[in-house]
Amino acid sequence: MIISIASGKGGTGKTTVATSLALSIGNRVQLMDCDVEEPNAHIFIKPEITNKKPVFVLIPEIDQEKCNLCGRCAEICAYNAIAVLKDKVFLYPELCHGCGACSYLCPQNAIKEVNKKIGYLERGEKGDLEFVHGVMNIGEVLATPIIREIKKHINPNKTVIIDSPPGTTCPMIEAVKASDYCILVTEPTPFGLNDLILAVEVLRKLNIQFGVIINRSDISNKEVESYCHKEAISILMKIPFKKEIALAYSKGIPIMEALPEYKEQFQDLLKELDNI
Repeated sequence: MIISIASGKGGTGKTTVATSLALSIGNRVQLMDCDVEEPNAHIFIKPEITNKKPVFVLIPEIDQEKCNLCGRCAEICAYNAIAVLKDKVFLYPELCHGCGACSYLCPQNAIKEVNKKIGYLERGEKGDLEFVHGVMNIGEVLATPIIREIKKHINPNKTVIIDSPPGTTCPMIEAVKASDYCILVTEPTPFGLNDLILAVEVLRKLNIQFGVIINRSDISNKEVESYCHKEAISILMKIPFKKEIALAYSKGIPIMEALPEYKEQFQDLLKELDNI
């Protein structure tokens, strides 16, 4: 079973839930941190990293000798990564999305594709838990190719927990895609509700089953709960605001170690998801 953990906004406790679920399972579990812009699940899991490999995307390389400055490449580039001036073609790698259209459609065959490193993957273990995460290089903008590389390591014979990037843009969609179930972590604030609504719309369009965990559930009003009841969305768990949880998080200590009673709650949640 593939369970993704997502949120409409950052800071809701998504990683707390993802790591807690993974540590509750005990064995035959994979935890994949797909928040490649700011991965932090490893801080709580503390895995022994055994493998590291770079992640590349293909970007164009222009042979100025072959190029006749026809401008076809610039015309078809949807991201304005190519500019054709009167005597030279300029490429802006930071804007390139590696779609390959320019090299495919160049009438002079003056463009070839070359590797550009955008980040790396690390794999490791913590006991019976298999850990995979990706790290995007500073200044890069393409998170989705790294997320795809992470998900290539999914073992269908294990329970897979995916810690998704926050938000509702391409990286989040790439992370939750093909999940059997998605847990949306939110908080009872106006921003939390607004971004939860956006995330719900995305998951409904993707036709992925989902439920909600309300973190810091006692800090504000009941509007998030009212919304969930109105939309017939399952509230899977409520985690109250506790100083002990915040203190453990600040030290990189999993919630299970700080408050062992939560292990049983997350195990019950997993049993509930197995029956869906």
